[in-house]
Amino acid sequence: MKITDDVYALDSTKGNYSYLISGDENILVDTGRPGQGKGILNELESMNIKPGDIKHILFTHHDIDHIGNAALLQQATGATLWASKEDIPYIYGDVNRPGVKGLFSFLSFFMRFKKPENLKSYGNDKIDDVEVIATPGHTPGHVCLIYKDVLFAGDLVRSSKGQLQTISSFMNVDEDAIKESIKKLDGYSFNWVCPAHGEPVKRVNVWKQLIENLN
Repeated sequence: MKITDDVYALDSTKGNYSYLISGDENILVDTGRPGQGKGILNELESMNIKPGDIKHILFTHHDIDHIGNAALLQQATGATLWASKEDIPYIYGDVNRPGVKGLFSFLSFFMRFKKPENLKSYGNDKIDDVEVIATPGHTPGHVCLIYKDVLFAGDLVRSSKGQLQTISSFMNVDEDAIKESIKKLDGYSFNWVCPAHGEPVKRVNVWKQLIENLN
């Protein structure tokens, strides 16, 4: 699904979208749930993008439906993988995910989930032209990403029927932090909101309504 001239939501990951930023250095944002990797590669091939054309894979956070094909795509593309320093221990499995997410992690072993290697942590610099913004709350190290006029929201918010809302509370580590992260983003410039769950939506009105619903 084309969002802008150089941003695409990958149809092979619909329901927990991975996004492509197409440019001099092609970038993937998140990698979907386990089992979707071959579909991602096939879809990229249909867009005349070879695996080696992907130079960076950026993770918004450590949940299994976002890192599910990290190792497969790392091996296939040779891309550099990036995540927050707070979430990297969860991706490696050095720290157990709390609550229901721990169960998801346990089940992932039956889905042939393999952990990636040599993750790099976000610093203060941009990754290519992508700005990395710390937005904790859903996970300790959740980040959102801004490329031109597009906000990649990860699981900070989801969309439903053209509106934005936060993820169910039992999936979050800190509800207050989520509210602060959303309010923080209000000061940034973007026209599109691209969540993992739900369809991309234009910022006009829906972000203002989201802020109002927090109060």
